[in-house]
Order: sequence, then C-alpha cells, then structure tokens
Amino acid sequence: MSLLPFLLTLYSVAPFSIPFTIEQELEYLSAQPLELSAPDSFSRDLITQTTAPEIIPYIQEVRPLPGELDDVPVFNSNSPELIENDGILLSTFPTRGKADPEAHLDYAFEGRFDIFDHHVVRARDDSDTRTRYLGIVVHNPSNRPVTLRFREAASYLSQEAPWYGRNDVEFNLASNQFSGPGSRLMNDILRDRRQLFWPDQITISPRETHLLLNAPLPVRSLSVATDGSLTEDDELLPPLPKSLRGDRSNARSTLLRLSSDGPVYVASLTMLAPLTAGGERVPSLAEWLQILINGSLATPRDLKPTQPGRQADRFIYGRVAGVSQGSRWQARLTDRGSSQLAIPPKGQQISYAISTVDHNTFGTGQIQSAPMLRRYSDTAYRAHGNYGTEYDLTLPLYNPTDQPKTIALSIQTPLQNENLKNALTFLTPHGSRIFFRGTVLFLYTNDQGERRADYIHLVQRRGQIGPPLIELTLAPGEERFMEVQFLYPPDATPPQVLTLTTYENN
Repeated sequence: MSLLPFLLTLYSVAPFSIPFTIEQELEYLSAQPLELSAPDSFSRDLITQTTAPEIIPYIQEVRPLPGELDDVPVFNSNSPELIENDGILLSTFPTRGKADPEAHLDYAFEGRFDIFDHHVVRARDDSDTRTRYLGIVVHNPSNRPVTLRFREAASYLSQEAPWYGRNDVEFNLASNQFSGPGSRLMNDILRDRRQLFWPDQITISPRETHLLLNAPLPVRSLSVATDGSLTEDDELLPPLPKSLRGDRSNARSTLLRLSSDGPVYVASLTMLAPLTAGGERVPSLAEWLQILINGSLATPRDLKPTQPGRQADRFIYGRVAGVSQGSRWQARLTDRGSSQLAIPPKGQQISYAISTVDHNTFGTGQIQSAPMLRRYSDTAYRAHGNYGTEYDLTLPLYNPTDQPKTIALSIQTPLQNENLKNALTFLTPHGSRIFFRGTVLFLYTNDQGERRADYIHLVQRRGQIGPPLIELTLAPGEERFMEVQFLYPPDATPPQVLTLTTYENN
C-alpha cells in the first residue's frame, strides 16, 4: 500500500495547532538524549539536513508493555565498549587468588544463562595494525564434570555484516539483509541458529577451565578465520601490506544461549596477539589465564553512570559490565480486563513502549531495562537497552464494530521524552542518526487465510514515524492473532514503540 494514506492518517491525529521547532524542543522536552551507541562507520549521519526539521506531536494512547522479563541471568559485557588496552572486560570468577579482586564479581552460573559480548576497536593511526583478541573462558569449580549445552550461538565482526546504506524496510527471508554485526547476530539468534563452529555441547572436567571463544578483533584484513574457531594450534597470523588492510575500526558481537548442569564461572578478556619471529600468533589458554589471574580491568573506562533517582543536569546511563537478569520478555497485548486487543477507532492508533529506560518511557513510567545482579561500581546500574533480549509479543486483534476495518502495524522511533503522557512526538523530516537497525519477525494469517512469517529488516532514525509493515482487514467481530518477535540489537538506541493504527478511509 502507499505510504501517503498512512501519513495522512497520522497527521489527522495531530493534537496541536502548530508544530514545534527544534529550538522549542529544548524547552518542551526536558529529557536528555539517550545515546548508547558509539559513533562508528555505520551510524554516522547519512542524510544532510538542508532545513531545520519540525517537531510534530500526536495525541494518542501510549501503553506500557504488559508482561516482564524472565529471570535468566545474562553475562553482559559491553564496557568499556571501545577497547584500547589489555585486561579483564568482565569476570564473574571468585576474588580469591586474583591480583585485582575488584575485577571479579564472584557469580556462578547454573542452568539456563546467556553470554552477551559486544566490543569495538579503533586504530590510533595507520601504523596501528596489530590484531587484538577477545577471549571468553569458562571454569568448572566443582569436583565433578559439568556439561555446557549450546542452544543458539553466533559471533560476527563488522566486516562480516557490512553496511551498504540499505533501505529503511527490506524483506529478509534469505537472511541477507543486515547492517553491522549486532544486526546480523540478532537475526541468527531470532532464527534459533547455532553457527557451525560452535559445538552442541562441551564437558568441562572438574576444576578445569575451557577456552570458549578465542577470536580476533582486527583493524586490518586477516588471512585466517575470524569466526572464533581459532585455537593455539592454528597457523601464525602473517603481517599484511598496507594495501590489504581493512577498515581502521571494527566491532565484534557475540551471543550464546546456554545451559549448564553444574556451576561455572565466566570471564571475557582481551589482549593483543602475541608476537613471535614469524609474526603474530593466536593466544593460548595459559596466556588468557595470566590475564585473568594477574590482570586488572581494561582501561580507559567508560563514563561513570548517574545513580537512578538522583537529579542531574545530564543523566549518564553508562555501559553495562556485569550480570543482568532477563533474557526474554514475553507478553500478550490486550485491553485491561479483556483477553482481546480491540483495534482503535478509525483514524486513531495505540502504541506500546519498547525497551524503555530511565527518563525515557514515553510517559508510561515503565522502565524495561534489566536489573543488574552484579556490576562494577563504574558501570551501568541497569542493562539499558536490553541488548540481546528477545521480545515475544502476541496481539489478539479484535474488530468490535459492525464494519470491516483495515489496520496496520508499525515500529516507530519517536523523540525521547518523559513529560508527555498519551502523546508521541516525531520529526519531519526525521533525523539522520540511526537509532534502530535489525530484523523483526511477524507471524500472522493474512486476508487470504495464509499463514505468514515475514522477516523484515528495519533501519530507523531519530524521530521517524515508521511506515506500515503489516496491513490486515478484519471482518466485523473478527479476532485474529499476530505475533511480533525480535531481539534488541546492540548499537541501537532505545526506546521505540510498536504502533497499531486503524485507517481513516474505512
């Protein structure tokens, strides 16, 4: 369908007689912009604004998201996001016997848990070509073997998920649409995939440590595998001429969904590739253990966060390094006291807040950020943005009228705010900075009675209304179910909304 009728529908709901200017936004919205994404080659401005955009507000219903996060613990390593020196990124090992006890959080995982790891490197200059490595080690502290089972698992570098300036909306059935490693990673996990180099399970002997990930995070091209399958027995990494070097920045995103039949400790570590007479080589387990035992937290550190509830001129969210609680948010979106979700009257819409954070809840007061079970004192108080968290939302759509009604479902990125209730604000034209890039799955029955599974890759920018993604016509009194699934990607900036609109032209 054409986008024009949808936009006309939205503009008909506008509550104020005149739009706001950008200058007035500073007075109208008190919340500071939430910026969790580090600027990189993917999120630089792609559009040059020639005129100042206007702020367009809409009166409409904005609801908190029903349901809640589960209690699955997540090893959540995202600080410091930009790695500059060797050291410990995150360790849940006990403090005993460690040179820097404050670098270890003493938390054992058992049963279902996730490992999320997202970090960036950037070359200082053209001569800075040495390969940096990420290592994840898992230790069995017990006196019996422990088996670790892999449900889904993937790890990607930026070069394996290049940004090509994609359209805002692309169908992604073939999994060939992605924009950065986080986007590609979450697409794989959404489809319940385990990359081939990850085993279905490993068994760790009593009191032994297993090297789970030993993967390069290079600032130059490599002639060896980049998928985390390298071991200390692999060939040396030869230095490459300048003409073959890749980008001067890189990111690696990793997400593993695991279960363990016994307690295990986990650590994420970083070091430059060791040097030999022949060039660089892959680090060994023994070298990783030296970092774990004798090392300190990697520096420089990210900005120290503002404590929740404290008044501050600038609220600093900080980045996450610790154990967060919650891997999945499952919800059934219905009207209060009902088992159904009645579609809004014609020309109106309902939005549900997604991935809300402190001071940015779209007036709902609901903070969806996962709580931290363990954290370093200079890192985020909550898992802002819920990177790697799966949202599984069911909408039992119901047409309560005696006329057929056409509805559309969209995902939108309104301006962040905390002061407005039952209203959203957008920019026209929307901003150039990308706030969301990832794949969303829509499961539904179309108007021809066919079951559909539409994977749609979205790119959204600050203040973007968002086009209709799924359109359905419900008969009088008809109920039809729709399910929306996605994993919130790293390098996205929360929050967003899921919006249900009934068209004016019914």
